[in-house]
Amino acid sequence: MPGTALIAANIAVEAIGKAEGSSAAVKASKGPVPPPSATVSVFSSGDWHPSPLFERAALHSGNCITGPAIIVEQTGTTVVEPGWQAEVTDLGNLLLQRVEARPKTRAIGTDCDPVMLEVFNNLFMSIAEQMGYRLQNTAFSVNIKERLDFSCALFDPDGALIANAPHIPVHLGSMGESVRAVIRHNAGRMAPGDVYALNAPYNGGTHLPDVTVITPVFDAAGEQILFYVGSRGHHADIGGISPGSMPARSRSVDEEGVLIDNLKLVERGVFQRESVMLLLSAGPYPARNPEQNLADLQAQIAANAKGIEELLKMVDHFGLATVQAYMGHVQANAEESVRRVIEVLKPGHFRVEMDDGAVIAVAISIDRQRRQARVDFTGTSPQQRSNFNAPAAICRAAVLYVFRTLVEDAIPLNEGCLKPIELIIPEGSMLNPSYPAAVVAGNVETSQAITDALYGALGMLAAAQGTMNNTSFGNASHQYYETVCGGSGAGPDFDGTSAVQTHMTNSRLTDPEVLEWRFPVRLDAFSIRRGSGGNGRHRGGDGVERRIRFLEPMDVGILANRRRVPPFGLAGGEPGACGRNWIERADGSIEPLSGTDTCTAAPNDVFVLQTPGGGGFGQVV
Repeated sequence: MPGTALIAANIAVEAIGKAEGSSAAVKASKGPVPPPSATVSVFSSGDWHPSPLFERAALHSGNCITGPAIIVEQTGTTVVEPGWQAEVTDLGNLLLQRVEARPKTRAIGTDCDPVMLEVFNNLFMSIAEQMGYRLQNTAFSVNIKERLDFSCALFDPDGALIANAPHIPVHLGSMGESVRAVIRHNAGRMAPGDVYALNAPYNGGTHLPDVTVITPVFDAAGEQILFYVGSRGHHADIGGISPGSMPARSRSVDEEGVLIDNLKLVERGVFQRESVMLLLSAGPYPARNPEQNLADLQAQIAANAKGIEELLKMVDHFGLATVQAYMGHVQANAEESVRRVIEVLKPGHFRVEMDDGAVIAVAISIDRQRRQARVDFTGTSPQQRSNFNAPAAICRAAVLYVFRTLVEDAIPLNEGCLKPIELIIPEGSMLNPSYPAAVVAGNVETSQAITDALYGALGMLAAAQGTMNNTSFGNASHQYYETVCGGSGAGPDFDGTSAVQTHMTNSRLTDPEVLEWRFPVRLDAFSIRRGSGGNGRHRGGDGVERRIRFLEPMDVGILANRRRVPPFGLAGGEPGACGRNWIERADGSIEPLSGTDTCTAAPNDVFVLQTPGGGGFGQVV
């Protein structure tokens, strides 16, 4: 980024010295091989083989041993597989080389094999994880690099989610809608090297800071789209009426930042810097640091490129027909896994009241004969004037997350999980709002209430802290945002956990050293808020207390829930404690803050945040 100082996070020094004599393993003339000290059985290539056992000390330069065989010494054991040969060089090294061609293996085929299903489950997830590693390593912002507020996933040619890495649940369940939006707008016009970006909440987005970058994966001829790869990252600032783009009091989506919808980020391999900068700098509330946005967008492009590279390697190794077949198989397996869960679920209904009086209502009915569930949000409050509206994609993501957590098998979260579920989200409700409704809190706060309502209806879990405790601060030079952990809810046979991120968020807090290094603040204290978890046969987890001291004037924002209505207990368990937040001024005065509030902090003012505890489960005996 122009004019920005470089930070040397890691420095490695490699020293190379010249040694006397050659270090190369030079072959010597073959000599007689001493007799083995024993013969043992070795399992290799699916069968047992009688194998001679040699003492390494008895071997001489030039000895060749053909596998199967074992060579033992005081510090190790060398297994020589069938088709391989070990030769002792004149420097005493063992040189192993294949002497027989690798036997041909049978084609895997397109029918579902249980072993290969597990292989592909893990291969697909591994590719998404590798995308995440590249994004983390190349991103600029603390939000993505340190807090890991990003997600990566793979999609089939229709935009259906195939597999994800274990990143942010609210991202992963909604990204497919963004991919399908790109397909709708660009069908027949995409070319190899094209990359698209969007954050539009009404096209599968969550809220404006979450920018999704989508890349189509073409075949070698550049004619057919085989897959899509996507990465979604929370940008530190995308504009809006407050630094950090998490305004507590926005009343329309236009006040929350720059809206990006179907932007061609890269055209045939050429990054469209000018058009991207023009968009980020436009509108009444432009991005405050567009160069940082560009840096993170380029990191997302690089992450997608890694996904493409690994997918094409997979196609080269297994064949396109096999890879595409197993994309279907992993989704079918996820569908069947959820159907098995539905067979044992009990129907139920639940209502969760939020601090502003809005209500999330859900009824879950079970059709055991068809092994299907109906999740109906009829009765939920209408679209709100506040920013707690959640686009339908967020509600879908919460349902997908909850039903995936009920499956004990290690399957990737994908589109198949939702196939046995009929989802009803009333239009015009706060879970299916219309433009230009404000939505910034819907992604982070309402999603948590939806999740708690679903678990409550199923009778499985008391409420978690029910908020992400979104904290943002900034000025013209610095912008920062974080979600803060709290207590998780207790269940029928376990206590809640203290000081953890819960449900729809899976990010982490910035390391204190990095936070104080990159921003003019000091972290005065960070501790568990003992006793804030709800009592019960099983206790809810405790929240935390976090104290941040400002060294420069800063605009501070808090966007949270569960400050008035506590996290509910279940089955007779008691609720967790509500959260609290306030500013301690440098002169000693204390200024209380509501759950959705803003203030201006002066040097040496301290922002104090106490997060809620989780609800308890069951009556205390």
